[in-house]
Amino acid sequence: MEPQTYITHHLVKSEDLNHHGTLYAGRTAEWFVESGFIAAASLTAPQNIVCLRIHGMTFNAPVHRGDMVRFESKVVDTGKTRIVTHIEVVVQEKLVVEGFITFVNVDLEGRPLPHGMEITPIEAKDIELQEKARSLSN
Repeated sequence: MEPQTYITHHLVKSEDLNHHGTLYAGRTAEWFVESGFIAAASLTAPQNIVCLRIHGMTFNAPVHRGDMVRFESKVVDTGKTRIVTHIEVVVQEKLVVEGFITFVNVDLEGRPLPHGMEITPIEAKDIELQEKARSLSN
């Protein structure tokens, strides 16, 4: 299966700001995980997906009140039970945050459950993202 991009948007409001007047990292993390979850859950039952690790959220630029942030997420790699998503956060066509999240497919008791999926990237960027995802430690 080829990676598909899922897009979500959020408007940055006053309650989303930190003491510097920019988007609070905790709120960013909340939206970041939500976006990655949407991509992972698109491949299997959402109730079977749990977050294992955020591998990084690298901030390249601040985000301000009134900005409309676009989260672009896609599954870039899979293992027997794991699903790795890559998320890019964009404001006015500028990449402001980027990173990976590993999710695990589990049964109703929370035990790892094989999902039977395999991601096959075709585009050069997706191949590069898959290589980066495979180099991440779980």
